[in-house]
Amino acid sequence: MSKRRGSHAVYSTELGRLCPQCQRAIAACVCGTDRPAGAGDGVVRIRRESKGRGGKAVTVIEGIPEHPDKLKVICKQLKQRCGVGGAVKDLQLEIQGDQRSICKQQLETMGYRVKLSGG
Repeated sequence: MSKRRGSHAVYSTELGRLCPQCQRAIAACVCGTDRPAGAGDGVVRIRRESKGRGGKAVTVIEGIPEHPDKLKVICKQLKQRCGVGGAVKDLQLEIQGDQRSICKQQLETMGYRVKLSGG
């Protein structure tokens, strides 16, 4: 197994799932509440959804590597910037309406790498 820059183990056959920060077993993690929910690949993805919502468009933002409490703060900032409502559900931010360009611009100014996904 070759070592790549920025790569780390996520599972061990001896210990099970590993913490992405301290590289210890989840049960023995020393990060506590500071541990991010899941870093993924480090890219925040924004898509538009209308399926199952009565034809209403919703902007869904996923992949923000932050603690759930911080996600609420980010969601509030995006809602204020767009002038619409929204919520945090299952570590995803939902902003009412098609607000992809505004959200992308705001998240990039916050320092995240952002991609628009979907059609």
